[in-house]
Amino acid sequence: MSKTTTPDGTELFYKDWGSGPVVTFSHGWPLNADAWDSQMLFLVQQGYRVIAHDRRGHGRSSQPREGNHMDQYADDLAFLIESLDLTGVTAIGHSTGGGEVARLIGRHGTSRVSKAVLIGAVPPIMVVSESNPEGSPMSVFDGLRAGVAGDRSDFWRGLAVPFYGANRGGSEVSEGMIEQFWLWGMQCGVLNAYECVEAFSETDFNEDLKKMTIPTLVLHGTDDQIVPIEASAEKAIKILPDEKHIFYPGAPHGLTATLQDQVNNDILEFLRS
Repeated sequence: MSKTTTPDGTELFYKDWGSGPVVTFSHGWPLNADAWDSQMLFLVQQGYRVIAHDRRGHGRSSQPREGNHMDQYADDLAFLIESLDLTGVTAIGHSTGGGEVARLIGRHGTSRVSKAVLIGAVPPIMVVSESNPEGSPMSVFDGLRAGVAGDRSDFWRGLAVPFYGANRGGSEVSEGMIEQFWLWGMQCGVLNAYECVEAFSETDFNEDLKKMTIPTLVLHGTDDQIVPIEASAEKAIKILPDEKHIFYPGAPHGLTATLQDQVNNDILEFLRS
């Protein structure tokens, strides 16, 4: 089991498979690197080196009291990239991980990152304000915090349903997919999960997106009930300097699982372009 220790003493678990051009993966909340297994298996078979870490407080990484904010998440990813001496990286992020990728580039530049992929990503900012009327009200995020602080097990099971669009007519989401989400949620530290809500909902990524001068692919489902497309991808593509986007009609937030093959092939085409 591969782990590295950050300067503040936090242990980060990571997977590092294959050889070739490097692709890193940053997962959503409250998940971990396992959420990328289908993409990693696919790309390693296509000749890529794939690396995914468990964000601090999530999965098999340490559950520290400090650093549960977007700047530290980005610094942790930068530390991992630098400690492994990775260059020419394509950084892929889903949901909160998309914010992590944007902040990575905003804080650390593009000397080691050559492309980016944002999937169901939270930028530019989720919470509603006068300057962001399309955003979600604070009550939504207070509800998430209440769920984490309350009957967390039942909360994760319930959240998995809209996450994968299992509450939509014609859904083929399996019970196993729901159970898997629950397991990942339960592996996340309660304090870390609670504080991460502020990180993904209130962080303003507008300036980070402007600094993403590298080719960037934006993938988003039009029926995303967790990160609504109107307040995220539709705004991000107007800010990103060099973007291509694919919006999947009727797709949910967890489209890396529900549209696994299509997403995998769209990522591969972008990597080869």
